[in-house]
Amino acid sequence: MPQHAQDASPPPGRRGRGVPVSGVTRRRAVRPLRRGRTATGPAGRPGRAGAGRSRRALARARRALRRVFRSGYSRWRRSLQIRVVTWTLVLSAVVVAILGIFITQRMSNALMDGKAKTAQAQLDDGLAQVQRDLGNRGSTTDDTDRLKRAVDGLKARSGPSGLYEVYIRDTREQTYDGFATNELLSESVPQRMREELRHAPTGARVYTYGWLTYNKGAPVQGLIMGGKTGQLELYYLFPLTQEQHTLTLVSRSLVGVGVVLVLLLAAIASLVTRQVVTPVRLAAQGAQRLAAGRLEERMRVRGEDDLARLARSFNDMAANLQEKIGELEDLSQVQRQFVSDVSHELRTPLTTIRIAADMLYESRDTFDDPAVGRSAELLQSQLERFESLLADLLEISRHDAGAATLDAESLDMRDLVLRCVGDIQGLAERKGSKVVLQLPGEPCMAEVDRRRVERILRNLLVNAVEHGEGEDIVVSVAADRDAVAVAVRDHGVGLKPGEGQMVFDRFWRADPARARTTGGTGLGLSISREDAQLHGGWLQAWGEPGAGSQFRLSLPRVAGTELRGSPLPLVPPGVGGARPLFAELEAGE
Repeated sequence: MPQHAQDASPPPGRRGRGVPVSGVTRRRAVRPLRRGRTATGPAGRPGRAGAGRSRRALARARRALRRVFRSGYSRWRRSLQIRVVTWTLVLSAVVVAILGIFITQRMSNALMDGKAKTAQAQLDDGLAQVQRDLGNRGSTTDDTDRLKRAVDGLKARSGPSGLYEVYIRDTREQTYDGFATNELLSESVPQRMREELRHAPTGARVYTYGWLTYNKGAPVQGLIMGGKTGQLELYYLFPLTQEQHTLTLVSRSLVGVGVVLVLLLAAIASLVTRQVVTPVRLAAQGAQRLAAGRLEERMRVRGEDDLARLARSFNDMAANLQEKIGELEDLSQVQRQFVSDVSHELRTPLTTIRIAADMLYESRDTFDDPAVGRSAELLQSQLERFESLLADLLEISRHDAGAATLDAESLDMRDLVLRCVGDIQGLAERKGSKVVLQLPGEPCMAEVDRRRVERILRNLLVNAVEHGEGEDIVVSVAADRDAVAVAVRDHGVGLKPGEGQMVFDRFWRADPARARTTGGTGLGLSISREDAQLHGGWLQAWGEPGAGSQFRLSLPRVAGTELRGSPLPLVPPGVGGARPLFAELEAGE
């Protein structure tokens, strides 16, 4: 039977009319709910409770995802093995995917090219057969039967498996749209292909890929090959079901093989990385134990490779480090003992010299030569400085030996400051400096050692007067719930860049050419830092050239507690907005 073109629009009599479908029922219009009510009950309480539960569940899920992400990111940053394995997985997956796509594309092109060549050969045979059978046809009724027999004959040549479908049409006929086999619809041949073949010369071949549609059954993809002989157009339509099945099978096989290959590469990378990472981890753990003071730590040496040389080098380094540290400890012990012994041994001759110097000093006015009297005065002042130096050496040796103790009592820091300021008031007047006190109205009680704190404050005040260039000295006291602080501010030469790291060193001087007019020993700030450390506090310094300096002493209110902050700022208020050059050195450093 000839297949006529069909109109997809509905018949005129039924256009716009609904068609009932089984299983579909009409729905009543839903009225809007009243305010304050939901579909689950009055006042909307069940609905709000369900929404609240959903939000809480979403929040818990987000928190769980954040924890998982943070944990994974932390492990990623800490583990070299995980990073190597992850990058191996990613790069292997990319390479395998590229290779799989390339292989699949080549196979697809090879199958389609082979199918096109086969289809063209089949079309050539069909056109020759049609030329022989229908070359002398006219416009008679028998022509329709001859076209149908020719189609059936061509279809029979494809065999019982149905390798292709055949569609033939006469371009002169307007009453029907040609003949096709196996209820194939004529719409399977695209209109664009028909127009191209219509304007092509006799013997031309065109082909394309499209969907083959049937009266019954689902459409399938296929290769459409068309040719022209006279007024007849012959089309061979080859379903690509077998080729698609082959490509699907190959793609699945490639995916499976690729997954297995990527996992194998990841496992190999993990094993190889483990061989390298494990000794490195052992070396890191050994280094941490060395840093903690376990100088006997060593690594096991296995084999003769690079990792074995690393282990041997680590062991040699640890042995040398242990030996040098032992030597330094012995030398330090000898030095501390020497300083202690010398300080004690010098006391007896120093006492004798002191008695003689006192006698000379008291009789200085009876000497005929004024130079002898002046020498007696110089001897007296230098002996006083020598006694101070000897006392400081003994004190610093106690700190070095760990023999310094804290005799703590509850005291008001304001009273200690007033007492120390009174002690250096005469020195400040001779230097032309004025001491300005900024004391709070409430008591600043703290458990401190009176002698040591007074020594710290006296050292800071004397240092400020000596380097204050005759400017005012500002002493501030403040306290909070956990700590008390005293800041001594001068407006002298200040500290140059880099000097702040050395200000607490022993025997350090900002200006080596500067004379010690106040009889300092060079150990005052070092001993002050040790005293602050003994209290569990901080002694910190700030300085800027031309802007002066400030030393801040911070102590916990209760002896033995950890100090977490200071009530006073280290940088004085009103200093320029630029970051100053300052030194901040905690007592424990």
